Amino acid sequence: MNAPLTPAVDQALQRAERQQALVAALTPLLPAHALLYQREDTVPYECDGLTAYRQQPLAVALPETEAQVAAVLKACHALQVPVVARGAGTGLSGGALPHALGLTLSLAKFNKIVMVDRHARTATVQCGVRNLAISEAAARFGLYYAPDPSSQIACTIGGNVAENSGGVHCLKYGLTLHNVLRVRGYTAEGEPVEFGSEALDVPGLDLLPLVVGSEGMLAVTTEVTVKLVPKPMLARCIMASFDDVRKAGDAVAAVIAAGIIPAGLEMMDKPMTAAVEDFVHAGYDLDAAAILLCESDGTPEEVTEEIARMLDVLSGCGASRLEVSKDEAQRLRFWSGRKNAFPASGRISPDYMCMDSTIPRKRLADILIAIGEMETKYGLKCCNVFHAGDGNLHPLILFDANDPDQMHRCERFGADILETSVAMGGTVTGEHGVGVEKLSSMCVQFTPEEREQMFAVKRAFDPAGRLNPGKVIPTLQRCAEYGKMHVRKGLLPFAGLERY
Repeated sequence: MNAPLTPAVDQALQRAERQQALVAALTPLLPAHALLYQREDTVPYECDGLTAYRQQPLAVALPETEAQVAAVLKACHALQVPVVARGAGTGLSGGALPHALGLTLSLAKFNKIVMVDRHARTATVQCGVRNLAISEAAARFGLYYAPDPSSQIACTIGGNVAENSGGVHCLKYGLTLHNVLRVRGYTAEGEPVEFGSEALDVPGLDLLPLVVGSEGMLAVTTEVTVKLVPKPMLARCIMASFDDVRKAGDAVAAVIAAGIIPAGLEMMDKPMTAAVEDFVHAGYDLDAAAILLCESDGTPEEVTEEIARMLDVLSGCGASRLEVSKDEAQRLRFWSGRKNAFPASGRISPDYMCMDSTIPRKRLADILIAIGEMETKYGLKCCNVFHAGDGNLHPLILFDANDPDQMHRCERFGADILETSVAMGGTVTGEHGVGVEKLSSMCVQFTPEEREQMFAVKRAFDPAGRLNPGKVIPTLQRCAEYGKMHVRKGLLPFAGLERY
């Protein structure tokens, strides 16, 4: 009699059988070079920008036409195989992490700009077009696409739609949601679907705000129509230094309270400016406890007036140094530092985990002080950069992923930042999405009833739950386990929220 199979061996056999069935079903639908299933070929897809979590998919499909996308989705639906859509893989919350028994659907080959309409000020592009490429294509008409994530040189518009990405200019010009008119794609069953319209209104329910930011859980995006805006005649940037983080945080609130909506309003703490300055030599004040970058754009007259008003406010809030960009080269240099915050952090640490939460602007100093206390608590360093104008935090926790203890402390550090943000009146995510990174933290912010409503929306679009399953919305069981973890630490469930 043969010995019974161990659970690990049995699981491996099941995976091999499912992979064989999937590859057999997809082989007639795709060119040979567009279907990857050997381990050495799928390793590059095992994670996105959140490298702390990795998983091998059964296979990776790289369709080149919408007909192929539809056929692949229909085949996966028939086989009951989960599908995870992927763009450039620059996401930072594990939203494109593969499913162990699923297909990764890479849309990287959908990289054509279909049309730029200078009269309507719109661009229709395939989902794999890079964010920056849209502005480059529209530049000859004096137009550009406003949302500008720091990864805009690489991230795709399809990924921006999935995460509702923002950028340093989102305070004045809005997030992806405010700059997208229409999204076209396919359901989990491979049926075509369209959200929004190029007209001023849409017939029936307006579901566009639902799909933007849905993290690939409702449909697979293949084409997007975005708004374009005129390039401003002039832009100037103020670098404001502060010798105290509370002064800097109060200055952010004061600028907005004065009725000023800067084109950009960013904040960096001292460790972050030091890392960035050593990398790009942006001209930052290394003696400052925090710096603000405040930009104004528009006509020369508008910019002159707004810069003067901001200088008055910043000076009144105790700025120790104020410098206004003298020309376009210096303005771009100021912003190059902010845009390179993440790679600069990668130069000083083996790994980093970039968190993403939001808080009320008036609590910026409070969260910075709290994060400083957490550095001592968890024995890890943290560099901080914020979309200060809308209270969106991006703390970068520095650690070594090869050390399991550091990895564990990093995860606890990140969860503490998210819970503290909620306690201060904020949310667990701003623009990076929930993915797998913030699943447990969703238990802190949303009640079981609220989470069930989220699942209801998911079921309305994807009844079988095949698109990007196991992400974004935590189950009751996961939240119960998360609550027990707090109890084991000697706290009531989520009692840490009472600290603030």
